[in-house]
Amino acid sequence: MNEPTIHRPTPITPAAVHPATVVPVQPHTTPAVASIVLPDGRVVTGYAVAPAQPEPVTAKPAISRAAVNVALGGVGFLAVCGGLLLLTSFIAALTAFVTQLVILAAVVFGGWIAVQVLGTSSHRGGTTVNIRRAVFKRNHFHG
Repeated sequence: MNEPTIHRPTPITPAAVHPATVVPVQPHTTPAVASIVLPDGRVVTGYAVAPAQPEPVTAKPAISRAAVNVALGGVGFLAVCGGLLLLTSFIAALTAFVTQLVILAAVVFGGWIAVQVLGTSSHRGGTTVNIRRAVFKRNHFHG
């Protein structure tokens, strides 16, 4: 079997640490590639990255808390008015429906009464009831 190879970094002693030299750059010009020479002689090359600039914050106009409360109150008032308008419309429609039912019942019942009163006086298919004087004695009916 192959033995795995272990690589251990060589520590840098404090005596060998020197400030890194930076490759000079022309002012107002960013090179495409920047190189740095490390104290041990190695050269590190990489792309220059511009520092991230935060976006400028635009100043928001100051809005008073009272103005916000008035605006929210207006929205709430409009919502309540809309609900009251719907409730009023529903009550009016319900009242009209009940009125129509009462009128319909009056017409039907009135027509039935008119037929009973103004109908023919002949006894076709009706039950004849003879009424005579009844006598109650000692809570008993005597006919």
